[in-house]
Amino acid sequence: MRFGIFYEHQLPRPWDQDSERQLIQDALEQIELADKLGIDYVWEVEHHFLEEYSHSSAPEVFLAAVSQRTTNIRLGHGIIQTAPQYNHPVRTAERVAMLDLVSNGRVEFGSGESSSEAELGGFGIPPAVKREAWLEGLQVAIRCMTEEPFTGHNGTFCSVPPRNVVPKPVQKPHPPVWVACSRRDTILLAAEKGIGALTFAFIDPEEARQWVSDYEATMAAKCVPVGKAVNTDIACVTPMMCHRNEDEAIARGLEGGNFFGYSLAHYYVFGEHVPGVTNVWEEFQQRRDKLGYSPEAAIAARQEILGAKAAAGDVTGLRGAVGTPEQIREFLRRYEESGVDQVIFVMQAGRNRHEHIMESLELFAAEVLPEFKERDEKLRTAKAERFAPIIEAALARRSDDAPPMPEGYTMKAIPKAMVDAAGNEEIKNWMDKLADRQATGERDEAFERAVFG
Repeated sequence: MRFGIFYEHQLPRPWDQDSERQLIQDALEQIELADKLGIDYVWEVEHHFLEEYSHSSAPEVFLAAVSQRTTNIRLGHGIIQTAPQYNHPVRTAERVAMLDLVSNGRVEFGSGESSSEAELGGFGIPPAVKREAWLEGLQVAIRCMTEEPFTGHNGTFCSVPPRNVVPKPVQKPHPPVWVACSRRDTILLAAEKGIGALTFAFIDPEEARQWVSDYEATMAAKCVPVGKAVNTDIACVTPMMCHRNEDEAIARGLEGGNFFGYSLAHYYVFGEHVPGVTNVWEEFQQRRDKLGYSPEAAIAARQEILGAKAAAGDVTGLRGAVGTPEQIREFLRRYEESGVDQVIFVMQAGRNRHEHIMESLELFAAEVLPEFKERDEKLRTAKAERFAPIIEAALARRSDDAPPMPEGYTMKAIPKAMVDAAGNEEIKNWMDKLADRQATGERDEAFERAVFG
């Protein structure tokens, strides 16, 4: 089992003019350390308008910066919103490919659709069609990365003429594809489409066991891959803060993890929001005791936090991977035994402090990570052998439904098209001579005036 760290770039109010800059610089430093310590993945979201919950609207820029400060860590888009209204699929393909090039082939292509009114309404996407828009955008983006040339698309949410989309990614046929999953039906959808499942539902290890079983059974029975390769991995998200003293770990990490859950629900479930005015952190502070969100109440009641239950038999109140190295080790073993391929840690949440995150990463890497790394290759090899016939059958069910290149299709420069349409032989001859002059570097003042003014 492998490990990742997850970034929403949370920024509870109040802010000052330097808050966002400092937030991003701290995150870059944390990821640079994680890379040196042997953490396998970093996952960066794409969200829009979700004040305090997520200030990460341009993940491709952030991950490009990460790529130049790291060597081995995989760069996860977790996720790109692939509905064409958010991101034109050509632009998605171009950005993913360029990031793959500048990182020497370390990109993971996570996709998703969002379900918040802030985002769907902000980009004019009716909730009833968001899944269809997600799928169309994903399919076209994958085709753009793999076809040479891309033969065009005429769909419900976007239309693109034939073009050769460049650059192409390092990883062939394309970077591993994932989808954000928050419910069992999206886990099954991931299996049907042959893509990895990024489970952002904070399921505990015992729930994960059933999701893993359902995923494998569905993939074996009816997978038709959306891409030209199959990704069989399942990743689960959990809060994490590691300290030798459990109470200190809870004091450092639990409130931030709880704000993560509260602010998510504010935008996705129960919130009413006035842009630029509503103070989500203040509401959280006012309501958390009533709703059972305070660390003190959580410890006293031994209640479930963010859906991540206390370790079996643990009466000291561990929540998710918030606790001592030994508690976290035991908790993570249960994910491993459930067949989960990756656990992704939510550490940058609420007002969790940068120095605490750095200390937690170092302690985790020193005392928890080694035993999982030691078993990882053997477990992955066994899974690959088990899934090999499933993948082979899935790819055999896949048909390439890309349209053929239109017969005789030519993409003409606008003036060339106008001249050809007009049928003016004199100007055609001038254009031919212009091409000759341009090939030899000879200046043409009429051409320069037409092009540059």
